Amino acid sequence: MYSDEPYSQLPDPVRQSAFYDSVTIKRGLAWVIDSIIVTVLVAVALVLTAFLGAFVFFALWMLVSFAYRVATIANGSATWGMRMMAIEFRDWRGQRLDLGQAFLHTLGYTVSVSVAPLQLISIVCMFATERGQGLTDLMLGTVALNKRA
Repeated sequence: MYSDEPYSQLPDPVRQSAFYDSVTIKRGLAWVIDSIIVTVLVAVALVLTAFLGAFVFFALWMLVSFAYRVATIANGSATWGMRMMAIEFRDWRGQRLDLGQAFLHTLGYTVSVSVAPLQLISIVCMFATERGQGLTDLMLGTVALNKRA
């Protein structure tokens, strides 16, 4: 039977709440881990550019962070930090994110991080919505879930 109801292919947050338990906290911890990984990658990039990257440090940071997030989400539907926390992204059909979705999700994340009020609203949404979705998730129909066993 086909249902066109949004999110109908995802676990129900009431009947299958285990998929959503502590995901918001895990996303926060994953963000910390991912930030550390990006810091190390930027440090490596600085060394590889003979520290010339220091002249465009902010742009280098954004480029490395963006590329890291797109590549890891496209190749497993989760960043390395999310994998350590055993969570992953799924689209509204319950499928893993592809390259295009990973790009759009990372773009939304980057815009949110760049505009402080949007980031605060996104965090509030993660705690307030039944599926723990941030602004980008709500716009794209994505959700973070505890990894399926």
